[in-house]
Amino acid sequence: MQTVVLAILFVFAIALPIYSRRKRYRLPPGPRGLPIIGNILDIPAGREWLTYAKWSREYGSDIIYLNMAGTPIYVLNSIQATTDLLEKRSSTYSDREIMVMCHEIVGWGKNFAFQPYGDFWREHRRMFHQHFHPEAVTKHHVHILKQAKDLLQRLLIDPDDFMQHLRFMAGAAILRVSYGIDVQPENDHYIGIAERAIHSLALTGNAGSYLVDNLPILKYLPSWAPGARFKRDGEIWRREVDQMFSEPFELVKRKMADGEPPDCVTASLLTTLDERKDRPREELEIAVKQAVGTSYVGGADTTVSSVATFILAMLQFPDVQRTAQAEIDRVVGSTRLPTIEERGSLPYVTAVMKETLRWNQVTPLAVPHKVTVDDEYKGYFIRAGSIVIGNSRAVLHDETRYPNPEAFDPTRFLTPDGKLNPSAPDPVEAAFGFGRRICPGRHFAMDAIWMNLAFILATFNIEKPLDEAGRPIEPSGLYTPGLLSHPEPFRVKFTPRSKAAEALIRETMFYD
Repeated sequence: MQTVVLAILFVFAIALPIYSRRKRYRLPPGPRGLPIIGNILDIPAGREWLTYAKWSREYGSDIIYLNMAGTPIYVLNSIQATTDLLEKRSSTYSDREIMVMCHEIVGWGKNFAFQPYGDFWREHRRMFHQHFHPEAVTKHHVHILKQAKDLLQRLLIDPDDFMQHLRFMAGAAILRVSYGIDVQPENDHYIGIAERAIHSLALTGNAGSYLVDNLPILKYLPSWAPGARFKRDGEIWRREVDQMFSEPFELVKRKMADGEPPDCVTASLLTTLDERKDRPREELEIAVKQAVGTSYVGGADTTVSSVATFILAMLQFPDVQRTAQAEIDRVVGSTRLPTIEERGSLPYVTAVMKETLRWNQVTPLAVPHKVTVDDEYKGYFIRAGSIVIGNSRAVLHDETRYPNPEAFDPTRFLTPDGKLNPSAPDPVEAAFGFGRRICPGRHFAMDAIWMNLAFILATFNIEKPLDEAGRPIEPSGLYTPGLLSHPEPFRVKFTPRSKAAEALIRETMFYD
């Protein structure tokens, strides 16, 4: 009872100033909400991005306002709004809101993508950028290539388990690059650690996913208390997140201590610490651990979801698949696989990748930003401390920029003569976040996505399987809710395009 009273008083203390400000300042339109709790009951439990886009259309405004028990939230639903605020005013819109469940209870606050804007974040990002900027990523192509070839053999041997194969491909590549780990062909320990941790991020990473995000006082509930299931789940997830960041990092340190440093990002960064005198060694090692630990989210999960989306699109838009395959046959032939250096000669395949990023996003809602000073936009007041969310889904399905947005149409990125159109709106401007907080692993992810798309198109036909009556089994086309969104499970048939294609796959085999 005492906890409930304290929670109510806490909400009053925050909410009353917000309501008084409504009378003095003009706020964007949004659902009216209820006294004290505001719009908490208006937000759906999943796929919030669709609701936000619907409200944007209903209110005729690309920016909508929500009051989450006293916390002001502004959702940006257009490229103009995201550019004006998150790009052009990035110095005041680059902070992060601390989400109690995700960052504090579960422990994802150690991921520098979620850290407050400042020197600590800059240190992490600088370390990460050293090894994941466009030129640096080319050094990692050998590992991406190996896993993309391995994926082809796995699809040939066991096509039904394709989602697990995608997770293995992406996880194996990033673990090799980040920690020098050569994973086991089946049930790898380190991939298992990372996948379990990522699951908790998908569940907790959106603003307001849990009541404790809006009523932080609830975090003091003991885990055994009624209604404290979130605390019990959080304790389990925190152990998994800690394990993901620590175990592979400590493995690298042990190998370095034994005089056998692996060729990887972690070892390279740890070696440079010997020259640093500006901070204690222990503090710098923590920065390395957290910076590199972020790579699985920025590289692996993005790749998994995007390649799965591509496969789903090929099922639903077979003409696109045939056109892309014809381009590969014409430019590359059937005796070898495409190379990433041939991207410029394969504009339609590259357009397929761009359309994959646009059609359905890994993060339909960008990680929330926080405003550091009072601001005004289009006559609307934006108070310091407000949460600002870029609705990537709405931006990339804006009919004024992408006509017929539900269709998977790579030609929207091409000129009439089939070349890449530099004037076409680039989905990268919204698919990986906005402003200074854009995903720093995007270059690695895009190269991995392109290589896997091109290899699959070159060697396999992607088709709908048939049921017992001979009818095509249709995918639902739905996507999972949460910060990280994936296609819901669907069935697919992978068939080698020819005897030559099957022979090409078998030539690349790493195991039988």
